[in-house]
Amino acid sequence: QLAQTLLSQSRRRGTVVEERASYDATVAAYRETVLTAMQQVEDNLAALRILEGEAGKVQQTVQSATRALDVSSAQYRAGTASYLTVITSQAALLNADVTAVNLLTRRLTASVLLIEALGGGWNASQLPTKQDVTARQR
Repeated sequence: QLAQTLLSQSRRRGTVVEERASYDATVAAYRETVLTAMQQVEDNLAALRILEGEAGKVQQTVQSATRALDVSSAQYRAGTASYLTVITSQAALLNADVTAVNLLTRRLTASVLLIEALGGGWNASQLPTKQDVTARQR
């Protein structure tokens, strides 16, 4: 009976050690998950801040390209510039517009990633219908 009690106690100690190790592993995994989520939130907030600054510069570029196109078009109509100048200004404006759209895409992607990192999101039932979008545009 003494041997059985000693074996039972050893078995219990082994079970306790095993459960503690399992608990420690679970805590470490949770801690890693929390730290990863915090890093993702911080990364996306930083990305949004940086992209906001870039958006201001890109908007200035678009405005400058628009003004340059207006000036070159007026010069062409006045006969003081060739049509090549107008085309060059149009190409510059188009490039600025493409850059602005790409930047907007990056900003929207960072916003969605931030929402996801914060644990939020949405499902299809929360999205507006086609009729809702059309009604808002009118």
